[in-house]
Amino acid sequence: MIIDTHIHENKYSFDSFLDFKESIELGKLMGLDSMCITNHDNNHLRNELGDSAKINDVLVIVGAEILTFEGDILVFGLKDIPKEMISAEELLTLVKKHKGAAIAAHPFRNNNRGMGENIRKLKHLLTGVESFNGSTYSYHNLQAYALATELNIPSLGASDAHKLPKLGSYATKFYDTIRDHKDFIEALKVGNYHPVMRKNGKYENINYYYEDHIVSEEKTI
Repeated sequence: MIIDTHIHENKYSFDSFLDFKESIELGKLMGLDSMCITNHDNNHLRNELGDSAKINDVLVIVGAEILTFEGDILVFGLKDIPKEMISAEELLTLVKKHKGAAIAAHPFRNNNRGMGENIRKLKHLLTGVESFNGSTYSYHNLQAYALATELNIPSLGASDAHKLPKLGSYATKFYDTIRDHKDFIEALKVGNYHPVMRKNGKYENINYYYEDHIVSEEKTI
C-alpha cells in the first residue's frame, strides 16, 4: 500500500488551502491507497469522520500534528489532544500509554518546528521518523534520514501537503495489509515499510548509501 502519512485539509488546518474531497479524488488518481489527515493541534475531523473511513476507495486515516516545545510530532490513536503545549517527552509518553503511534515530523526543517537532535534522547518513545517531507529542503530531509538510519528508527515519506500540487510528492510503501487505523498503527510499529517518491507519474523507492558522498539510487516499484 502507498500511503501519504502527513496531509492538512483547509477546514481544520488554518494554513492549508487543500480541499478534503478534492485531495481524495486526486490522491486516488495518483495511486495513493490511503491518506493520513493530520491537522494542526486538533481532533476536529476525527469527531466528524472517526479514526478512519473508506472514501471513494481511498482509506482515510485521521491523526494530528502536534507542536511540542521540542517540535512537531505526528500522532495516531490519541483521542484527546492536549489543550496546552507540552514537552515532546510528555506527548510521546501519552501516546504510548494509549497504545498509539508517534512520528517525528520534518525533524530538521528550518522553521524550528522539528525535533532535530532531540530525537536522540527520545528515540525509545518514537515509532518512526519522517525522513522525507515534500515541504522541506532536500538537504534537511537527508539530515533526518541520516539520523534515523544511525539510530535504527524506521523512516517514512510524506507530502505534508497544504496545496494540491504538493499532494503525494513523497509517501510510504507499506507491505502489511491495512484496513483501518488499528492496522495502520500496528503496521507503523512493525516497521515493514519504506519511503517512496513520486517521479514521472510513478512511485519509486528511495535508497541512499554512503561512500565519499551521498548518492541517490532510485528504482521503480
